[in-house]
Formats: sequence, C-alpha cells, structure tokens
Amino acid sequence: MLRSLAGLLPPGPASVLVGGRGEQAAVLAARLAAALEGRVRVCSDGGDGGAPWDVVIWARTATAATAATAATAGHGGEDQADIVIDMHDPDWPVIRRVAAPLAARGPWYLTETRAFFGCRAATWDAKFGDDLPAYAAAIAQAGIAAGGVVIDLGCGTGRALPSLRQAVGPDGSVIAVDVTPEMLSQARPASRRARAALVLADARRLPFATASADAIFAAGLINHLPDAEAGFRELARVTRPGGLLVLFHPAGRAALAARHGRALSADEPLAAGPLRRSTQATGWRLTAYDDAASRFFAVAVRQQSGLGGLSPRGGGQAAASATRGPPSWRSNRWESRSRTR
Repeated sequence: MLRSLAGLLPPGPASVLVGGRGEQAAVLAARLAAALEGRVRVCSDGGDGGAPWDVVIWARTATAATAATAATAGHGGEDQADIVIDMHDPDWPVIRRVAAPLAARGPWYLTETRAFFGCRAATWDAKFGDDLPAYAAAIAQAGIAAGGVVIDLGCGTGRALPSLRQAVGPDGSVIAVDVTPEMLSQARPASRRARAALVLADARRLPFATASADAIFAAGLINHLPDAEAGFRELARVTRPGGLLVLFHPAGRAALAARHGRALSADEPLAAGPLRRSTQATGWRLTAYDDAASRFFAVAVRQQSGLGGLSPRGGGQAAASATRGPPSWRSNRWESRSRTR
C-alpha cells in the first residue's frame, strides 16, 4: 500500500498532511515518511497544522457517527481529503478514495484492487453467500432480454451468473469479467454451471468491440473505480443503443457506509444527483433508482446519441488475458510487493 500511496504523490518537493482519529494516523504518517526517504515532508494531524499542504490524506478509523463530525477537526475531515485510507485493519490498510487529478497517477488502482480482493476470494462466499436471493431478484427486475449478450462486470465469485444465464436463456451469452485472478478462480464452478466465459480484464479498458453487449450487470463495481464517469463512458462504448446498465449492491448506500465506518456524502458517485448527471454525460439515461436499506438498484439505458467523446475502438485489448493461476500476495499490506500486469 505504501508503494501505491507514494506513487500518487506529486513529484518533487511536496508537503503532506495525514489526518484522522487515534494513533493510526501518526503511524501512517511515520511509515509514509520513511518510505519516501525525505522526498516529501509528511506531518501527522496536530503538528504544524497551520502550514499549507499539497496533499491531505485521511486515515479512516472512526465509526460512521464519528466520521460525520470529522469536519470540525480544522482540515475538513474525510470529505475534504485528497486521499482516504481505510485503517480499520491496521495490518491491511486500503486506499479507498483518490481525488482527481491524483487518481490518474501510477498503477495504484490495479495493485490495490487485486491485493484487497485476492486474499479474500476463497472465503468471500462463506461471508456473503446469503446474498444470492437478492442478486436473483435484482436481475429479474432489471428486464434483461433473452437471447442477448450480458457482461457481469466485477463478477467476483460468480454469484450473479446463474441468474444472468436464466435471464438471457440458452441462446444468450454470459461473460464474467474481473480484474482479480483469485476471484475468477473461485468463479469457475459457477461459470461452468452457467456456461459463462471468464475474462481477466480492467473495467476501465474492456477487451470488447464497440456496441457488442446487450446488457451490463455491475454489482459493487462503481465505488471501486478511480473515475466513475470515465468508467460509465467505457461501459457505454461496449453497449449497443437501447442496451441496459444494471447497478446493484445487496446493501443500500447508508448500510454500506456504516459498514465501512464513514458518513454518507451527497457527492458520492452513486448518490441520486451525481449518478443521474454522470450517466447522462456518458451516453446513458437513468430509468430506475432505488437506494433502500436492504439494497442499491439502478438501471440506465444506452442512448443513441450523447456519447460524451466515446472512443470508437476497444479501450484495452492488452488489459485482458485468459485466466491463470493466482499470484502470491504477501499477507502484510504495509510491505506488499504485489505487481500489476
């Protein structure tokens, strides 16, 4: 994680403030300063607080209730931070959010995503297996047409694949895409039963032709993308006009925020206003939005026009490959040396 974090910081002399609750912020600041070897001045919250800062990092350790009042700390709290690090597990810190333009720097997104989900893949279904009925209900409600091509983007262990096969029927095609090899390994049994193809690829650069999909199902994906609008634009590129984008999570936004120890924000990518604006700007029309306590469910329809500068060709043939054996990730994220492809 420290390598990814260091890669996000601006080159040359810079000053970084690490804020947060409890001692974890100071620990993060000390380890980041050591990793940077003096290249960047790093200070934890409470020291030299009046200085101007090039980058503010927030170490998220508080409950959602405490996070809601973090803005009183003087530096604006999590909502005003450039980078948010989830420190609930101090041995496995995770980069949760990066503000533009820092998000465009370095390979942090692939590194962090694969490292976070790779070590959890084997036990994912044991922890969340009771979500299957919610997946089935969402897919049935979405109205995915029979006989078409549907992509399960960010498929994880393949929990949606049986229902997606049922939706498109025997003559349709189901493609399961994930960026984490270990998740695709866990998805193999479900993919065989659903007759689904497995593809290792980055959702931001899909190895599919323009207008080749009739529907995209994305469960829990958007909040993991460093740039949601760019992600929607790539999904629009591969979806034919009239095709569907189904966004789903088996927990509503409020419940998910509480689980992650943060407060809801009105400018989050999946909040009603931002989601409507970003989908409209990238070639979609939002037709359904339900942010209930027990689930998040939204549907958008691909429009004929308003493409928002979509590329006419596939975004990343080289970003995908056939699935293969999972890499070996070290267990302590402080010293992880995981590689991106």
